Amino acid sequence: MNRKTLDRALKALNSFRIETPSWGYADTGTRFGKFFQDAAAIDLNDKLADAGQVHRLTGCCPTVAVHVLWDFKKGEDPKAVARRARKHGVRIGSINPNLFQDQCYKWGSFGNPDAAVRRRALKHCVDSIKIARAVESEYLSLWFADGTNYPGQDSIRARKKRFEDGLRACHKKLAPGMTMLVEYKPFEPAFYQTDIGDWGMAYLLAKKAGPRAKVLVDTGHHYLAQNIEQIVAFLLDENMLGGFHFNDRRYSDDDLTLGSIDPYQVFRIFHEIHFFAADRGKMPEIAYMIDQSHNEKPKIEATIQTVVMAQELYLKAALVDHVALRAAQARNDVVSAELELKKAFFTDVSPALLAWRKKHGLPADPLKEHRRSGYERKAAKERKARRITLGITQGGSYA
Repeated sequence: MNRKTLDRALKALNSFRIETPSWGYADTGTRFGKFFQDAAAIDLNDKLADAGQVHRLTGCCPTVAVHVLWDFKKGEDPKAVARRARKHGVRIGSINPNLFQDQCYKWGSFGNPDAAVRRRALKHCVDSIKIARAVESEYLSLWFADGTNYPGQDSIRARKKRFEDGLRACHKKLAPGMTMLVEYKPFEPAFYQTDIGDWGMAYLLAKKAGPRAKVLVDTGHHYLAQNIEQIVAFLLDENMLGGFHFNDRRYSDDDLTLGSIDPYQVFRIFHEIHFFAADRGKMPEIAYMIDQSHNEKPKIEATIQTVVMAQELYLKAALVDHVALRAAQARNDVVSAELELKKAFFTDVSPALLAWRKKHGLPADPLKEHRRSGYERKAAKERKARRITLGITQGGSYA
């Protein structure tokens, strides 16, 4: 890698930030049950400590996404939570309302036929915005489990209208400078129709909500054959791409570590972002976040894996020769155009990553350093003892 290429790589890494999720550090599971880990976080302080460990080792994860019902106790001062985060070397990032857990949401939240439930959902979002103001968060991140399981169960158009009204009302309450991210998912837990089932629905609803509403793309929320980078390119061109939730999947929302199944797809997504930036003269403002919950891999190790893979693939995508690519595209040279992407994808970027980590005083191998540090063993010992003291059993919930 020559000096010019190395400088280009280092510049790309300097601006790349990834948010880790508080829920990714706690015990979670499937609809069939939980599989527990001794080192899993018990409370928010543990989650922030684990996030701080990831940031110390990787140098690019300064913020932590939080779930309002899981991470903020009733009556707790959000500013105290923000101070606790800073103590662990991180900040509170995106605020995620919980609109799917309470019994009243059985038939939906913003899409619910009952106006009282819709008002409750909106109030929860407004309360979440107040928390965001207090902790100086830039993002309100919305995912809805709303939908129906049977034909005729409810009016699809009526549900669409309810969402338009709810999101518009929510947008009006945003703090200055705050962005509202609207996520989509094709199915689960609704299997007939999901109220925000794809990027087009999210785009339309965000546009109707207001100018500070954008679309959030979860890389796991797509059918197998969907071209995610095309979705990204369209949203970029419309100035409607607000953020990502990083994971990978073999089927759908598998919550696998990034690039574990298809690293080339992630590279292609990043390439569309870099290509857009090359055409427009600046990088778009995008919130890069992880949304994973691991039942088999150790939680911190899985997070570090994803972060390191994201850095590597983002860096590879930054090395595509756009001049050569455009020239090949202009003459319809399909082979040469594809090879420009393949050449960057197969470039060994480890020297650039090592140089960047050395420059910032970071370990050459974050995962290896985490294992060497003994953090996991110490956390497991302390948290296992604390669970006994607190009377928390394997039947409990640590989310």
